[in-house]
Amino acid sequence: MNLVQILRGYRYPVPGAKLAAELGVSLRTLYRDIAALQQQGASIDGEPGLGYMLRPGFLLPPLMFTEDEIEALVLGSRWVAGRTDPRLRAAGRNALIKIAAVLPDDLRRLLHGTTLLAGPPDAAQETVDVAELRAAIRSGRKASIRYRDLKDVDTQRTVWPFALAYFDRARVLAAWCETRRGFRHFRADRILSLEVLAERYPRSRQALLAEWREAQGIPAADKR
Repeated sequence: MNLVQILRGYRYPVPGAKLAAELGVSLRTLYRDIAALQQQGASIDGEPGLGYMLRPGFLLPPLMFTEDEIEALVLGSRWVAGRTDPRLRAAGRNALIKIAAVLPDDLRRLLHGTTLLAGPPDAAQETVDVAELRAAIRSGRKASIRYRDLKDVDTQRTVWPFALAYFDRARVLAAWCETRRGFRHFRADRILSLEVLAERYPRSRQALLAEWREAQGIPAADKR
């Protein structure tokens, strides 16, 4: 079922030769495995010479989770529980509950019994709801913020929020600032007020993220 995992990582049709190379198998074996998965209900579109793509919504069987993957999920959820806003914390807990419901007994016991722990957070208190920032990012809407910088100077900004970084000590909003006509970073605990506007910004958040990466000298993300 590694084939399903690989296909889930791509947003465009993948040539059979590329899939076979990633799996370390022959093309003949790949075509046989694809046919077997299709018979089991996997919605894999494509054919030899054109490439293959997994339709959204196909759920992996519970046995796809290894012990390391279970521990990663639990540790990630515990980190989220201590360092994010209440809605995201609840979402993390609910996701684990859903995963536990479909796991076989031995892996369910591992999920509930793992002793990997996330350390206590050391983040400053915020005066705005970070969930609203996440909603603005998802919807591509502009936001009006009043921000106090490190010199304690207050300014009113209209920004295009496109990414939110979670650190142990702070959450940092990456946005295009209309006032400064460039990319800026805003610590969430220094945003004094926030209003998500009805107006959408004219660029996609993916395009803004790509431009921001280039401006920061960060290597381009995997195009899968």
